[in-house]
Amino acid sequence: MGYRRVHGELATLGIKVAPSTVWEILKQEGLDPTPERASTTWADFLRSQADALLACDFIEAITLNGQRPYILAVIEHTTRRIRVLGTTAHPSASWVIQAIRNLVMDLNDAGCRAHYLLRDRDGKFPALMDEVLAEAGIKTVLTGIRMPRMNATPRSAR
Repeated sequence: MGYRRVHGELATLGIKVAPSTVWEILKQEGLDPTPERASTTWADFLRSQADALLACDFIEAITLNGQRPYILAVIEHTTRRIRVLGTTAHPSASWVIQAIRNLVMDLNDAGCRAHYLLRDRDGKFPALMDEVLAEAGIKTVLTGIRMPRMNATPRSAR
């Protein structure tokens, strides 16, 4: 438990003490006043691994004539480069697999050293997609359910 939390608990009990006093007491007793700094947050992980991360998602658009195309896009976290893999009105499993195969070839040609691809659990992503990525040395990481910020770029994942 960090000194801030201890200070907050003492304040809740009506005990008035300066945060620096709590810090000093914990330090004198051989306790780390800030143990939570030792743990890695999701945002810290994204920042430290940005050069190895990709994230992908479908973007649904509405055209002027009312059509709803789906755009499959990938972002490289380190450069924030967006790769539009394609657009279709009906994203079938075979279409997605071909788009991912094309992505893998493009990444190899560009010398990109991605090791992870973050994605949500959308049903438009077929299981074979993860296998194609795994063969290329890229592990798929699924975001948590109802956790849209897990798929954020490092600066926005604060």
